[in-house]
Amino acid sequence: MSTNTATVRTTCPRDCYDSCGIVVTLAGGAISNVRGDPEHPVSRGKLCPKCSLGYNGAWRDPAARLTRPLRRAGAKGDGRFEPVAWDDALADIGSRLSAIAAEHGPETILATHYTGTISQLAYGFPMRLVHRLGSTEVDPDTVCNNAGHVALGYVYGDSETGFDPRTARDAACILVWGANPSASGPHVDEHWLRAAPGCVVVVDPIRTETARAADLHLQPFPGTDAALAFSLLHVIRRDGLADTAFLAEHTVGWEELEPLLGPCTPGWGEQATGVPAALIEEAARLYGEGPSLLWLGQGLQRQRTGGNVIRACALLPAVSGNLGLPGTGFLYLNGSASRGIDGDYVTAPHLARSARPDKVSQMHLARRLEDVAASRALLAWNVNIAASNPEQTRLRQALCRDDLFTVVLELFQTDTADLADYVLPAASFLEFDDLVVPYFDLALSAQVKAADPPGEALPNQEIVRRLARALGFDDPELREPDDSVIETLLERSGLGLDFAELAARGTVPLGDEPVIQFAGLSFPTPSGRVELASARAELDGHPRTPLPLGDERPTGDRLRLLSPASPWILNDSFANDAKVLRQAGPATVLLHPADAAERGLADGHEAVLENAAGRLVLRVVVSDVVQPGVAVSHKGRWPKLEPGGATVNALNPGEPTDMGESTSVHSAEVTVSPLCG
Repeated sequence: MSTNTATVRTTCPRDCYDSCGIVVTLAGGAISNVRGDPEHPVSRGKLCPKCSLGYNGAWRDPAARLTRPLRRAGAKGDGRFEPVAWDDALADIGSRLSAIAAEHGPETILATHYTGTISQLAYGFPMRLVHRLGSTEVDPDTVCNNAGHVALGYVYGDSETGFDPRTARDAACILVWGANPSASGPHVDEHWLRAAPGCVVVVDPIRTETARAADLHLQPFPGTDAALAFSLLHVIRRDGLADTAFLAEHTVGWEELEPLLGPCTPGWGEQATGVPAALIEEAARLYGEGPSLLWLGQGLQRQRTGGNVIRACALLPAVSGNLGLPGTGFLYLNGSASRGIDGDYVTAPHLARSARPDKVSQMHLARRLEDVAASRALLAWNVNIAASNPEQTRLRQALCRDDLFTVVLELFQTDTADLADYVLPAASFLEFDDLVVPYFDLALSAQVKAADPPGEALPNQEIVRRLARALGFDDPELREPDDSVIETLLERSGLGLDFAELAARGTVPLGDEPVIQFAGLSFPTPSGRVELASARAELDGHPRTPLPLGDERPTGDRLRLLSPASPWILNDSFANDAKVLRQAGPATVLLHPADAAERGLADGHEAVLENAAGRLVLRVVVSDVVQPGVAVSHKGRWPKLEPGGATVNALNPGEPTDMGESTSVHSAEVTVSPLCG
């Protein structure tokens, strides 16, 4: 007997540069296979290994998924829950949130979320309820990239308009600074970066696979990136590669910046960063001669002086004139507005009945949740804060408060779900329609429903609609169905497509030719120019210009700890899939041979990593991909699934960056010693 088969074309909405196209095969109406779309320009017929395993594993396993609303039945953290009907769960949640808002103020209800999925409705629609309720948003970008957004705002007035990757065909040089696409955008790494005709220069303190494949790899000590940028600028200016006409016509502050470059010779740069002077000279000439692209990675600004670092690196396109022409520009990310997507329409901030409460930084979340007067309830979606946030031990203790009413929307029983009062089962991207806006390529993609959610699971936005009714809110925005939101977004985008047409094509690029970043050389700053010196930065308490600073090296027996993306786990997505975990192996710490020998450690030994924030035992891998003085342990695991009940974020003290109250996780320092006994 033959089985009827069909295929559905959709898009991966993970927090990744790739935004791969997917083909879902259905047999008898059920999903039988999830694979890459052979017609998609990025995935080209295959998915990265973690997505391929996860989407064909835990994500389609009813035993792994949450399928019914759950109510806590024991002490917080015990993991004991009982099934409850949707109506009963929503009625109780609505009653308790209403009582908290009335008695303690709606601002004591905190809402935390991030990019467990970046599709528009699943990510943004719940903010309609947050705004209407008047609750306090925990700023999502502060756990990732807010320092870079603030810094680029000072220089260019915009952090979300990047170069069009298609313009790489015209670039003689691509400078990748602090990005690791081999792990965080593997198809972009393979099919875009390595295929680009220009010379590839990578700046990264780790010899990643991207760095290994580059034409030139500069390996500065962590925290010295601003000093390296100034040394590159010194060579560009010295060798006549500074675009004086561009500087005169399109920038402000060159007369303040130029004197700072004089002392920053390649020799000085070598002493400050550890990068040989000859490599500084070579990289500066390759980039300065242009046309050149600059890719600023999200990980680059996750350090104490991350804002200054991004401001310093952002000087390179302006000083060298690598702006406004084919093959030039910089990219931090490409925001949804560049595709005409109206983010305010999705989140409806106008629903707020009074002034919105100030956002809370993720760096301060543990402290805020310890404050009973300031936090009485917590709503969480698309995020596992008990795994991904700093001060892991302290945060867990705060989440265990009996008087903190916690509601989590989730696909799986995560660490955060274990600490909830109610867990509401969420649908996956395979189970509802949505829009995906890639943050690398300038395109718009359809997320198309391939199957029904398991059991009683619902999309985030439908859960929010039902919760709004339970709270007694009757605003039309809180009742608007998915298809209406999607079609309105598409109408406003100006792309001339309805959802059916977009779904048939899968992914649609923004025009046939590359878009030139800042083509008119007009910048959304107060001056309309690139602000090498910024009065706004000065008003905010920062120096008028970036400074050629480098962090001091760790003292004594301490090492600088970096926790980059893993090739096998994306943030903490897929960390509960058995096949993915087998491929990833146990959690490890990478040490340079000299550091390992000094501590009496060898491959396979167990080592204790420790600082004031916490303690962690990891297996040692000795490797020269890291420098002396640096330890590397990849992020993304679930504490509950680790032998010691903790992950690398147990060592993250939650110190904010110099700008944007953002994460400085890559500035953490630890001692590393053998596990005795």
